[in-house]
Amino acid sequence: MSEDFLKGMADSSRARVAAARAVVPDAEVFRQALATPMPPRLALSPRGFDVIAEVKLRSPAIGALKGSDENVAARVGDYAAAGGAAVSVLTEPSRFDGSLEHLVLASQALAAQSLGDGGGVPAMRKDFLVDPYQVAEARIAGAGGILIILRMLTRDETQALLEAAARLKLFVLIETFDESDIAIAHDIVQSPIARELDLLVGINSRDLVTLKVVPGRLEEMAHLLPGTVPRVAESGVGSADDAARLAACGYDMALVGGALMTSEDPAGLLADMLRAGRAARGG
Repeated sequence: MSEDFLKGMADSSRARVAAARAVVPDAEVFRQALATPMPPRLALSPRGFDVIAEVKLRSPAIGALKGSDENVAARVGDYAAAGGAAVSVLTEPSRFDGSLEHLVLASQALAAQSLGDGGGVPAMRKDFLVDPYQVAEARIAGAGGILIILRMLTRDETQALLEAAARLKLFVLIETFDESDIAIAHDIVQSPIARELDLLVGINSRDLVTLKVVPGRLEEMAHLLPGTVPRVAESGVGSADDAARLAACGYDMALVGGALMTSEDPAGLLADMLRAGRAARGG
């Protein structure tokens, strides 16, 4: 995810917003969003470690992970049944083969498994979000949360996304890459908007130039994250041993995509990760 890659993704994201806005204006998209049923709230286990399980058909670093015929609803159902706290769904179309329709399918599948009382597992929109409009799209599609990548946003853009998430009652995973991003995350966690949001702060362990996971990076940077919100390990979590190691060094959650998408038994792998991570935390 080089800086040029992130810029390209931001430009593409803005173009998608402009196209959607030309069809449905901001006032209408927010009206629709506010009229949708409340999505499930993010609920973490008291046992000390959780997994956000991801649906991702393609990775720019690896290539195709699954084909266009992938049964998103069935996969999401398996993730939830295995104990996933949330399901991340890539909606970026050009490099990740994602779509808002995948988010709709995931949200519907999760709703079908819920108890109908506001419980259940939320979906999270994972994309290169740049505009509050896209937060409203996420809520319309049934998401209970969004990802925000600090590296590609100005402070004002970040604030606008956070305010939209608060208005629409969505949780936010703030993604960081280095110490400067983490400093901004600390500011957000201590700001007034934090009182209106369920916030998570994560570290993406991929190198911004090579796209490869940097060994040891998650462990080295864990102590820098805010201690007052759940800490999320992103990228490079591929096994139960990885989950145990990261839980032991302070992470409360892991976001796992590629390993689950390529596993022959993703539900089993997810359950193994949860057991190992919770055992490492004494839960």
